Amino acid sequence: MIKKILLGMTLLMAMVSCTEDYTDWSKPQVNAEPKAVEFGNGSVTPVDVINLANVTEEKVQVASIVAPTSSDAGYTPTIKINLGDKTYDIDNDGKMATADLASYISETYGKRPDERDINATLDAWISNGSTVVKMATSETFQVKAIPVAPVIDEGYYLVGDMFKTEEVEGWSIEAAKAFKHSDKDVYDDPIFTLTFETTKADQYWKIIPKKNIDAGTLWADGVVGPKVDGDDSMTGLLTNADAKAGKIAEPGKYKLTLNMMDYSYTIEPVNYDPFIYFIGSTDGWGSSDQKLALVDEDKGTYTGYVYIADPNGAGLQFKFQRVAGSWDNQINADTFVSFGGAATNENGNIGVNAGEGVYYFDVNLGEGTITATKVESMSMVGDFQNWNIVGPTPMTWNAEEYCFEATNAGVTDGGWKFVVNKGWSINLGGSINNLEQDGANLTVAGNTVKLYPTRKTKDNIYCTVE
Repeated sequence: MIKKILLGMTLLMAMVSCTEDYTDWSKPQVNAEPKAVEFGNGSVTPVDVINLANVTEEKVQVASIVAPTSSDAGYTPTIKINLGDKTYDIDNDGKMATADLASYISETYGKRPDERDINATLDAWISNGSTVVKMATSETFQVKAIPVAPVIDEGYYLVGDMFKTEEVEGWSIEAAKAFKHSDKDVYDDPIFTLTFETTKADQYWKIIPKKNIDAGTLWADGVVGPKVDGDDSMTGLLTNADAKAGKIAEPGKYKLTLNMMDYSYTIEPVNYDPFIYFIGSTDGWGSSDQKLALVDEDKGTYTGYVYIADPNGAGLQFKFQRVAGSWDNQINADTFVSFGGAATNENGNIGVNAGEGVYYFDVNLGEGTITATKVESMSMVGDFQNWNIVGPTPMTWNAEEYCFEATNAGVTDGGWKFVVNKGWSINLGGSINNLEQDGANLTVAGNTVKLYPTRKTKDNIYCTVE
């Protein structure tokens, strides 16, 4: 009897518990209608989420409006919509220009296709032909919208024939080469670059999204390539739907640039010139006689010293030219995916953030990196002062002659070098007519030393010793 009573109580408790959480599935749940807000003596009702990818008309409905009425009969209000600190036209039916909405989202949030919940208000204005008066402002409501943007992965890799070795298949995760990208969101910066080499003709390639590499599924959905198999065009459009393999027709070094916002690509031969030429605010953008020298032709690495000043109050900004005086194929901030040391991206121009002075640059065009180190001190160390790196013999910058100079230096033929910022990481040695990073000890004796580091008048870094 006791067992029967306990069983009955258990069933009763279960029924009560179930009743508390009971859902009548014969009456499916629905989302609540968007709540209307006041607009003078009218109202504004938000609409559902707007996916701009599905909007083909020039105007898009962002709200349903019951316009407020004026006590002055015969006046129809003109309505404006306020999104953040921007104001746009909107008609009395609640439609605004699709381009205006898309532009606001892109400028405010970026181009990533995520839902954006935008606080909005409406203003109603009336005019008698000579005077315009605001008659009402609505309560805040939300415009919910998703911008138009293609699928862009966080990274991309190149696979193909050119990466095959005896140990590794070229069309494999092991052989995949990563594209370089900046540290920005991929929807704000959709540019990816990769420099590579082919040693044979007719080398085929495809592009693999990072998610496939991470998952170990190379050929899963999302593979990118041209629309036509064997396309050897140097520029073209890409697809991630039934992507084909592109082709590099001739052996050589190439730079492949992807713009994943419009799924376009450019392949250009890589030929590094002996110098790149500095031009900027230092000389009023009128002279390109300071230059960096190519020190690694495989990677496209240039190094050297540049004097950066701002005599006209225009900012410490500059670019590099591949040919002195020519803006063709210029090297600006968009060339680089990484800025190191004092180097900065100044909305197209390159800049430095450590003030006027001489800077040592390391520019790698192959990988798209630039690093600037300000020369806080240029000094000499050597046998003449017992190689005391902590207390080197200082030099002073002469802005008129573009040189560092020292008098009564007392350097000897026992060996000495130039050092930057009291350290060995940046130093100059070798021949006084052709000074090089990590060059041999100098053995010329004298008291007056002048160092010309910017290659302004000669192709080499050199010094004079008297």
